[in-house]
Amino acid sequence: MFFAAGAANAQQVLDIDLWQNGLPNSNGVDKTQPYDDSKRNFKPSIRVFLPAKENANGKAVVCCPGGGYVHLSMENEGYNWAQFYNEQGFAYIVLKYRMPNGVTEVPISDAKEALRIVRENAAAWNISPDKVGIMGSSAGGHLASTVATHSDSLTAPAFQILFYPVITFDYAYTHQGSRHGLIGKEASPEMVELYSNEKQVTKQTPPAIMLLSDDDTAVPTPNSVNYYLALKHNHVPASLHIYPSGGHGWGFRENFKYHEQMLADLKAWLKTLK
Repeated sequence: MFFAAGAANAQQVLDIDLWQNGLPNSNGVDKTQPYDDSKRNFKPSIRVFLPAKENANGKAVVCCPGGGYVHLSMENEGYNWAQFYNEQGFAYIVLKYRMPNGVTEVPISDAKEALRIVRENAAAWNISPDKVGIMGSSAGGHLASTVATHSDSLTAPAFQILFYPVITFDYAYTHQGSRHGLIGKEASPEMVELYSNEKQVTKQTPPAIMLLSDDDTAVPTPNSVNYYLALKHNHVPASLHIYPSGGHGWGFRENFKYHEQMLADLKAWLKTLK
């Protein structure tokens, strides 16, 4: 565990290994030492950004960066969001999850364990354990929505924040790289159905916000639109923001034309969370 802190009342940062008692499963390369990010052999861990104690609102966001289930956009879709969330009073936790490499449950187990660790440390980190949400971009959005729709009421996140998320594995409008990365090219119809998350929504699915661009050709808009409709059909609070342009993968980049509008939309939605 690594701990760093600046001046009094400043943001605090902790790095924590995810599976300190050993991995519960393996993708075939993750037990090869040393871990090497350049070879996409990521050591599962979380980096925790805590706001000043007097600014903490008791809520937390666990972030799953994107990367098509083959790599990770740790900066643009991960760490670069920390200051924004801390300024809103949220604890912000970035997950470095393992790639599936043919074993579907590996990244899902990492994401669920990250939520568990945050809840376990809720008191020490000034967090309410029932106010821990999940965020994801692109394939990370698929991972986040998978955890949101494949967890029981005790372990599900309290809310979902999804940026241009992969939702479906239907070939008509999925991101094929993410589908192949998680369930393989020869996946059965049952696996496709199971991880097409618009088909897994129930009345217990947590509230969601989706933010994306209309001209995204990598992950077409029906991914989010159909998820939104499934949420509304099940009376789950949902918000959908589609910006006219910007393509895919803008994350926290300030050169995204609608960056300031997107932040304002997200900030307004965050204020609605109880």
